[in-house]
Amino acid sequence: MKREELNKLVESTCDPAFAVDTDGLIASWNAGAENLFGKPSRDVIGSFCGEILKGADECGLVCSENCTVRQAVLKRHPVSNFDLKVETAAGEQWCNVSVLVGEDNGSTRPLAIYIVRPIDLRKRLELLVRDFVVTSTSVSPENAVAMITSTRAPAKDAELTHRELEILRMLSHGESSKVIGSKLHISRATVNNHVQHILRKLDAHTRLEAVRRAEHAGLI
Repeated sequence: MKREELNKLVESTCDPAFAVDTDGLIASWNAGAENLFGKPSRDVIGSFCGEILKGADECGLVCSENCTVRQAVLKRHPVSNFDLKVETAAGEQWCNVSVLVGEDNGSTRPLAIYIVRPIDLRKRLELLVRDFVVTSTSVSPENAVAMITSTRAPAKDAELTHRELEILRMLSHGESSKVIGSKLHISRATVNNHVQHILRKLDAHTRLEAVRRAEHAGLI
């Protein structure tokens, strides 16, 4: 697909939509996006998308240079729709985001087309119900999220290996690298290497954050 065709495709929807290259830079920005985010295309084209969206989920900030969506797009893997709280012209709002992976004829690297639909009221009601279930019953926060949340976090598309998922489950039980290594019959250094891969794939900075993202995404 030529860049001109891509721009026409983005412009063809009334929903806010924009295209992002594999460096995370905005390549196209339609009128709907201008209205939602309050930023004209001339001010955002070439900007890092994370700086414009400032996206976060229930576990915290997700927009970064190593976001899970970019990881999936680079591998040309389909991305399921997800909910994201973004910075709009009216303030922070929850939106549902769909991502299409397209090809740019002028490059060997794919482009991601984002379609954004505001769902702020629905999402806030969803979170209120989740919190009520957690405080009023014995249901755990993770199970409450699984029962109530209509969509998962972007991390659900992270490609974790069987061993990485195994280690994540052990981390969720509070086990140390030494204990995990002993149970899996691998060295502590090998465990730590797996943990670093997990943090990168989930775009997390700490083990606790990785566990929370994995639980919220339904990975463990």
